[in-house]
Amino acid sequence: MTEFITTERKGNVFIVTMNRPEVYNSVHPPMHHEMHEAWQEYEADTSLWCAILTGAGPKAFSAGNDLKYTASGGKMKGPDSGFAGLSNNFTREKPIIAAVNGFAMGGGFETAMACDLLIAAENATFALPEVKVGFFAAAGGVQMLTRFVPRKIANEMILTGRHIDAAEAKAIGIANDVVPQDKLMEAAMEKAAQITSVSPSAVKASKRVLNGMDTGHTFAESMEYSRKVIMDLRETEDFNEGVTAFVEKRAPKWLGH
Repeated sequence: MTEFITTERKGNVFIVTMNRPEVYNSVHPPMHHEMHEAWQEYEADTSLWCAILTGAGPKAFSAGNDLKYTASGGKMKGPDSGFAGLSNNFTREKPIIAAVNGFAMGGGFETAMACDLLIAAENATFALPEVKVGFFAAAGGVQMLTRFVPRKIANEMILTGRHIDAAEAKAIGIANDVVPQDKLMEAAMEKAAQITSVSPSAVKASKRVLNGMDTGHTFAESMEYSRKVIMDLRETEDFNEGVTAFVEKRAPKWLGH
């Protein structure tokens, strides 16, 4: 049982909802640990091929770090996997879609960027406002934003805490899609359906190579690692099924291994 998040399974899709709407889904250490455990569950379950992360309520995906908890003297340490169980997690092999249903501030924005795809509701806003309260975006915000968008735009957002809306987030490459708020989860499920329609073993192999790029592989090292990963992929039942289905001109029946 969880107190600060909810989880739901819909076929091969795992839905995680940050569930502290009274504090705009801000994250404190107990919630970090619950999210870490949820992602561990997701990775271990071979029947789950894609996840969606969202926030409870209509106003916020997540306000980020729970400063009131910190100010009240809360001492509990977060998990080694980092903010929301994601910011330092470079070994997960399954995709996560962020469905941003309101503002994503600070750690909330970092959590959304740590996901593999990001779908934003039209009312979504994004910022790294830590500099306004004496912090900086230390949960990957500096590193991720400067990789995802042009450097001068990233510099401005990091150094001023400037907010951007959903339209600008898509224009600069942070969001994959922007949809009406009442269509957000429908759009996220449609994107998840696209992912779960392809080989889950191939998706995991792709994630392994992407993880290597995130942890320092040069281009040459990544190409060499890709050769190893593709050889491993050739040993899976999904690889054989994909080739066989193509030859037989039918839809493949993926197994996830």
